[in-house]
Amino acid sequence: MPPELPEFQRYQLAFTAHIRDPKAHPRPAGVEARRMKVYNELLFNNIEGFLLACFPVLRSVLGARRWTKLVRAFFATHRSRTPYFRQIPDEFIQFLQNEWTSSADHPPFTLALAHYEWIELVLSVSTRSAERGVDESGGLLDGVPLLNPVLANLRYDWPVHRIAPRRKVPPAETFLLVFRDAEDQIQFSEINAFTARLLTLLEPATLSGRAALETIATESRHPDPALVIQAGSALLEDLRARGAILGVLS
Repeated sequence: MPPELPEFQRYQLAFTAHIRDPKAHPRPAGVEARRMKVYNELLFNNIEGFLLACFPVLRSVLGARRWTKLVRAFFATHRSRTPYFRQIPDEFIQFLQNEWTSSADHPPFTLALAHYEWIELVLSVSTRSAERGVDESGGLLDGVPLLNPVLANLRYDWPVHRIAPRRKVPPAETFLLVFRDAEDQIQFSEINAFTARLLTLLEPATLSGRAALETIATESRHPDPALVIQAGSALLEDLRARGAILGVLS
């Protein structure tokens, strides 16, 4: 702690350091232990409550001891860049991605599972909307398909949507489509590599459906490109019916 700081600031820093990590930083002089404990528990439990609301499966998989240890590490070391409580889960993901070092005590899918649970919150509160005109009934092959702006095209090394307490899952490349539908409900579905690649090509809204499918046929060296176009056309219509595609640019 810089010695040039005024005494009251030195006291504030000591006070907050103890709240963040009571084991590493002693209780400031002059504060009753019982009163200090109230601060410690109130603030930690508040942060944990926001995280638990977003990551219930992760909490169940880790169990109370590992979960509390992980939240305590986040609380003690991470410096949040936002004052908003709703963004605490965002900060937790930043902590897991950039600051936390996994150990043998944690499942190797910890970060992937946390990210998967977090996406639901991100899409639930998103304010994104279509920025260009949409023809909802336009032809998806010859027009330029416009994706739902509240959509995530995800790839994981684990089947995160199948992870649960006491359920062993082997690692596996997994593609998931998550989006908010017209009724503001979050929809999750497992997709294949073909669909994931198609969504990636369509995301910039610069290619027609046919051009995107032709690109996939070329990339995969498919012996019958016409078959790719045929199957892809049905897939595009299915994605529109489900709300993942809004229509085509008008």
